[in-house]
Amino acid sequence: MNAVTNHPRIEMRPLGAIRINPKNPRTHNAQQIRQISRSITRFGFVNPIIINDDGLIVAGAGRYLAAEALGLEEVPTLKVAFVTEADRRAFALADNRVAELSTWNENLLAAEFEFLFEAEFDDIEITGFDAIEIDDIMLGDEQVSDDDEPPVELPEADAQAVSRTGDLWQIGDHRLLCGDALDPDSYDRLLEGERAQLVFADPPYNVRISGISGSGQIKHREFAHASGEMTKPEFTAFLRMVFRHLVNHSANGSIHFHCMDWRHLREITDAADGVYTELKNLIVWAKSNGGQGSFYRSAHEMIFAFKSGRAQHINNFGLGEKGRYRTNVWRYPGANTFRKGRMDDLRSHPTVKPLRMVADAIRDCSKQRGLILDPFSGSGTTLVAAARTGRRG
Repeated sequence: MNAVTNHPRIEMRPLGAIRINPKNPRTHNAQQIRQISRSITRFGFVNPIIINDDGLIVAGAGRYLAAEALGLEEVPTLKVAFVTEADRRAFALADNRVAELSTWNENLLAAEFEFLFEAEFDDIEITGFDAIEIDDIMLGDEQVSDDDEPPVELPEADAQAVSRTGDLWQIGDHRLLCGDALDPDSYDRLLEGERAQLVFADPPYNVRISGISGSGQIKHREFAHASGEMTKPEFTAFLRMVFRHLVNHSANGSIHFHCMDWRHLREITDAADGVYTELKNLIVWAKSNGGQGSFYRSAHEMIFAFKSGRAQHINNFGLGEKGRYRTNVWRYPGANTFRKGRMDDLRSHPTVKPLRMVADAIRDCSKQRGLILDPFSGSGTTLVAAARTGRRG
């Protein structure tokens, strides 16, 4: 009988009645078995295990191991009669290898993920693609840059403000509240019960704006709070109150990035103590040029990466095995670097952060369509970075 004349039918068999081929060159690690198990749990056992007349698995060893891990007693099988042992072995190799030779249409693949996101599919990584792979698919070859933004007509910094306290702006998938980072009602209105997947915040440094705005060409109004008027204990209490609100409105295990000047390391660490679960790392933003200062010009800022809660945090870079080699020294030009758009950045905010730096941090520790929270907003960098990386701000 020729193998192509086979007309196998699906039959349920006890798991103990079939066995793995000990000479199978295809290996399955624990992560893959977990992925297959999740798929079976979600969709059912829709792809039967192929066996020969002796119950030896020809194709489907991974599904067998997943069934074993799930404690299944029976599995669907297809029994195929091969003419020769060589046919069986050749088919087993072909079943694994031929699928590897296909390629993805990146545009259609991105469209499939877009559909799943629009449908609010709750377990996107069940597809077998991890968060950073999905990011790469959705973003394509785009690299978020501070220099490639299309021109936008903005009002002068000293123009009369239109927004008033309490105004909530809906900007596509994004929301911006003119509120108070110290007021719990502001978070309730903005988030409507949803928890943030990541926080990127640039709190005021309790330094007078007039002291950091350059040589007088650009003038900024003082911040409403922590603009040099607070004592160290008052500033610590201010930060702690904000941190508590952020923890109360973010996911268990979320990473919270907080920028801070070196002068206030004590206050921010004291404020975080007892509120955040862990300081995951202290990141140094290394700028291209030094800023104001007399006893060494400051060419860096600190970014504290705190963890909220004890659940597993999102890590999309690992040790570089996922294609993102990230260290705790971030090298991005500062606003005082001589470049296109420099003066616009300086006019918009006295301590503006690079768009690409914020976007990279967001990609590091959140997923597509995840909610990103910034309690201070500033020039809107976090919201724009969220939009550019497929998140919601």
